[in-house]
Amino acid sequence: MTADTLQIDIQPTTKSRLQEVDFNNLVFGRNISDHMFIAEYRDGEWQDARIVPYGDLSLSPVTAALHYGQAIFEGMKAYKNEEGEVLLFRPTDNWKRMNHSAERMCMATIPEELFMSGLTELLRLDADWVPSQPGTSLYVRPYMFATDAYLGVRPSDTYYFVIFTCPVGKYYANPPKVKVETQYIRAAEGGVGAAKCAGNYAASLYPTKLAQQQGYDQLIWTDAREHTFVEESGTMNVMFVMDGKLVTPAVNDTILNGITRKSIVEIARHWGMVVEERKVDIKEVIQALKEGRLEAAFGAGTAVVVSPFAVIGYEGIDYELPAVKDDSFVARVSRYLTDIRTGKEEDIFGWTLKV
Repeated sequence: MTADTLQIDIQPTTKSRLQEVDFNNLVFGRNISDHMFIAEYRDGEWQDARIVPYGDLSLSPVTAALHYGQAIFEGMKAYKNEEGEVLLFRPTDNWKRMNHSAERMCMATIPEELFMSGLTELLRLDADWVPSQPGTSLYVRPYMFATDAYLGVRPSDTYYFVIFTCPVGKYYANPPKVKVETQYIRAAEGGVGAAKCAGNYAASLYPTKLAQQQGYDQLIWTDAREHTFVEESGTMNVMFVMDGKLVTPAVNDTILNGITRKSIVEIARHWGMVVEERKVDIKEVIQALKEGRLEAAFGAGTAVVVSPFAVIGYEGIDYELPAVKDDSFVARVSRYLTDIRTGKEEDIFGWTLKV
């Protein structure tokens, strides 16, 4: 079967699991949709593109990714508009970022045609899995990993590229409490912090667990050299509304180039708001909070979209943040992004793609 100009073998499931899902009570990542897209890289080219029923993969115990960590992924979302059409948000940005990660991890890059055709055909087949209830979406997970059955430290010659999806609700039920991390690090200059690779997330689990044992939901990561400058928070970029300006750490090789972050920056500038992308000293943030100059601190990412922080814990003190007002920038930009993604607001930026 042909999808656009790419030949994709489509094998529909004979038994859908759609009826097993309670769309009024979606838990993030629990229910996986019926199908997945798979393509394999070998002999220097991508081949065997196919959509098959979601299921297990058969791998050798020697599979390279399991030993040497060549694994990357992306996160994106699909929505339904009022006409029931499926909309994707900035998918080519995800494709570009995935290839950036692939290059940093010495992996094969993915042609745009392969990424976009596999993605759109998968969503057309599983369109009924895209929820339409307020606050819901279809989370889309493209990922790639090394598949050489070879026990040796070198880049793999073969890879699997897979896309699967799952209907989701809100990531955080309530605004999270975050702790500023000043011992452990997420990334260092010259490392892989700007790549969306699996190892970055594995390294974050232990310090996050310690913070959760202290009553926090997530961490605010600081720089590896001085533990002074704000970098990211959990799986989110960090943004502040301070002195009437939108202030956020500038993207570099330790900070992921977040697509939601980039969108919020563009919207803020379109609205005439002053935006500063620069180094942000955590002491500057705490001082602004004490003096009432910090309107909000929030995380921005595909999973959470916009997630205001309730508390920032720093040097043993918990600082409560102001409640988000309905007319605040945080509330307005969150609504505006959602309305663009669901087709309720005109997309003047050209970000949405109708599947």
